[in-house]
Amino acid sequence: MAIYTKKGDKGETGLFSSDKSKKRRISKASLKVEAIGSVDEANTFLGLSASFMRNKEINLKIIEIQRHLFEVGARLAGARIDLDENLPKEMEKEIDEMDKELPKLTHFILPGGSNGGSLLFMARTFIRRAERRVVSLSKKEKVNANLIIYLNRLSDYVYTLARYSNFKEGIKEKAWRG
Repeated sequence: MAIYTKKGDKGETGLFSSDKSKKRRISKASLKVEAIGSVDEANTFLGLSASFMRNKEINLKIIEIQRHLFEVGARLAGARIDLDENLPKEMEKEIDEMDKELPKLTHFILPGGSNGGSLLFMARTFIRRAERRVVSLSKKEKVNANLIIYLNRLSDYVYTLARYSNFKEGIKEKAWRG
């Protein structure tokens, strides 16, 4: 399979189409491509986070998130696949489990800590941007509401995962005091 096709040289890209005989091409400047690209950026940054992660359990969680983000991107691109509607509830349960071990939040904390934890805090910002892009897209065309719910919960999950990673490495959180 060739890496380059030259089909995007005029500023358009191909997406899934329910009619395989028709090629669905749209501008790379469209809201849809912006949303898909933002999900891809979040996914890629999570991959970078995983490469610095010392905790194997957390690393496996990141890889699982990456698989789900591919599903989100594919769904946005028109693939007829469904994201598991139970994922937000499952993430809530995991957040609650991690929270049991973490210091109680009594103030805002500064993002940072270990390399892996810091990168997870950064990945969260990419996830939040992806969520904003998908919400913007949803104002112009129909978007499965579960995708927005998933991205919203995912940012909470990755935030907690960053804290958990730092906690497991013995790194104390730094409070923000305004």
